[in-house]
Amino acid sequence: MGETAARSLRADAERSVRAVLEAAERVLAEDPGASMEQIAAAAGVARTTIHRRFANRQALIEALASSAARQLAQAVDDGRPDTAPPLVAMHRITANVLQVKSAWAFALGLPADPDGEAAALHQDIARRCTDVLKRAQADRLIDEAADLDWVRRVYYALIGESLHGNADGADPDVLAARIIDTLLHGAGPRA
Repeated sequence: MGETAARSLRADAERSVRAVLEAAERVLAEDPGASMEQIAAAAGVARTTIHRRFANRQALIEALASSAARQLAQAVDDGRPDTAPPLVAMHRITANVLQVKSAWAFALGLPADPDGEAAALHQDIARRCTDVLKRAQADRLIDEAADLDWVRRVYYALIGESLHGNADGADPDVLAARIIDTLLHGAGPRA
C-alpha cells in the first residue's frame, strides 16, 4: 500500500471515529443508556465499525470524554491565555468554552477517570485558568487579596449557569461579556 493510500485510510478512520463521537454525544445526551448499536446507527456506520474502534461501551465513553476535554483545551489555547492581554484572553476563552460546552454538554458532564486523559486535561485547564486570573490580578482587574481558586470556581459556576439559563441561540460573545463583567464587578452599582 502506498503512502497516499495509507494516509487516505487514516483520514477515513479519523472521520468515522469523529462521526461516532459526535453521534454518541447526541444519542447519549438524549438517552444515557443507549446501546452501541444505536450510536452506530446515528453515526451512519456499521455496528462492526464501532466495535472495531471501541472495545466496549466504556471505551467509547472514555474516548468521548477525552475528545471533549481536548476540544475544551483547544478552546482555551485559542484564547491565547499566555500572550493576549488578560481581559481579552478571558473574554475569548469564555466565548470559546461556551461554544464547546454547549456542543459537548453530555461528554463534559461525565465523571472523569482520575487516571485518564480527560482528568489530566481538566487539571491543566484549571491551572491555565488560574494563570490568566493571576495575570488579571497583576493588571489590577482582580483585587490583590482575592483567593484565585475561589475566583476560578465562581467563574466556572457563571459559565455553567449561563449554559443552563439561555444558551440555546445565545451569542457566545454576549454571554462571555456578561460572565466576565459579573466576575470582575459583581452585581453591585457601577461608579
